[in-house]
Parts: sequence; structure tokens; C-alpha cells
Amino acid sequence: MTNHIVTDKKGDVILNPPIAHFLFDDTRVAVVWLVVRVLLGWQWVQAGLHKLSDPAWVQTGEALKGYWTNAVKIPATGNPPITFDWYRSIIQALLDSGSYIWFAKLVAVGEFLVGVALILGIFVGIAAFAGGLMNWNYLMAGSASTNPLLFAAAILLVLAWRTAGYYGLDRFLLPRLGTPWSSGRAAAPPTNPVRPADHIV
Repeated sequence: MTNHIVTDKKGDVILNPPIAHFLFDDTRVAVVWLVVRVLLGWQWVQAGLHKLSDPAWVQTGEALKGYWTNAVKIPATGNPPITFDWYRSIIQALLDSGSYIWFAKLVAVGEFLVGVALILGIFVGIAAFAGGLMNWNYLMAGSASTNPLLFAAAILLVLAWRTAGYYGLDRFLLPRLGTPWSSGRAAAPPTNPVRPADHIV
């Protein structure tokens, strides 16, 4: 049977450093992730509510059309907003097909739902990944603003997915629903011995 665990020359299993275990697996740090995810979630809720109340986002899609139109422009001098030609081609194709009409609704609803999920602590890892993906797309389209900071926070929440929702609904959902890779059962604790306080459940 092939062993897929990374080991050193002596055959000892190479584990994450203690600081990573403490930050991402220890429930004593969960209060820190609570603050991070609520602040991040509130940013998404505000952004989503603004769009949901704007007909240019949820009816005509003109707001997103204008954003994309500016993003794909190549100025005579200076650098274009979009650095990569392949990404510009994708946005241009979406513009040409009129996809901004439905995509704008998806953005507005997506931002709001990501924010609600983060604040309530529902599947924090998935919500943070979805938020980070939106931040990444904004950055690829040339919008810096707060996106780098929000993207970094999303990455940290993805890494801390087991404990980030400990003070939230994930504390009850994860042990009951488990994960897709654990066949519906709550994930087994790490193989390396840890103190009971270090476990999410």
C-alpha cells in the first residue's frame, strides 16, 4: 500500500509547525477569527445591500457594464487596468454577449450572502473562499481599493475554516454534517496528539 504522507529521511511524518496548529486549529484563537470574519462579513453585507438597492445592478446591469467597459480599455499612454490579455478577453466576451445583465444580479446577491454567512459563521471556509474569489476578480480587473486587505483576510479564514466559525453556527453544523471527504461524519481529529482544548469539538 502506497504511503501518501510526507515524511523525512527518518520516516517521521512532517507536521505543520506548532504556530500554524495554534492559529488555525486551536479554539482558543477562535475569538480572533470571530472578529476577522464579522468585520469582513460586514464589508460584504454593505457592498451587497448597496447593489441590491440599485436598479443599475439588479435590473439593467448598467453598473457592471460600465465597470467592465472601463476595465477593458487600453489607454494610449500608461498601463491598462487589466494586466493580462487572457483576462481582458474574458471580460470583453462577457460584455459582447450582454452577460452583465444577469452577472450584475449574481454579484449583488453573492456579496450579500457571503457577508451574511461570514457574520453568522455558516460554512466559513466556503464563504471566505467565495469572497476571496470576488476580491481576486476585482484585483484582476484593476480595482485595488480595499481588495488586497479583504483578500488576505479571506485567505486566513479559509486556512482557519475549522475554528473560524467556532463562535457561530459552524460550531453546531460541522460536527453534525461532517465534510464531503469524511463521508458525512465529523472530521477525525489530527493524528498528532493534541490537548482536548485544541479541538474544535
